[in-house]
Amino acid sequence: MNHREFENAVAHVLDELPPEIARRIANVAIVVEAVADAETLDWVEIDDPYDLLGFYHGIPLTERTEAYGLIPPDKISIYREPILAMCENDDQVRECIRETLHHELAHYFGIDDARLDELGAY
Repeated sequence: MNHREFENAVAHVLDELPPEIARRIANVAIVVEAVADAETLDWVEIDDPYDLLGFYHGIPLTERTEAYGLIPPDKISIYREPILAMCENDDQVRECIRETLHHELAHYFGIDDARLDELGAY
């Protein structure tokens, strides 16, 4: 899957979100990057960039106060190379993108990994 097809797959997942969820997504950029940068890997204490499929950079909705405003958008990064490396075909790539994007959107909405685990998201 080339870069454009990968970006289109990410866009397709966003288009499939339920309207009530999509309406609540604001001031967040969703970007495709090759791999996580060194700063992100240090933050999450991961050595191998192929071990990180996505990352939410920002302030979750549940932690925002009245002082939140006039700041750059939050960012959800989807890391193309690790996803392509772990998947055997395009269908698996699309499913991995869906799972990764949903996971990072959960963080945007304030749901942490412990709660996702409780909900059976893993």
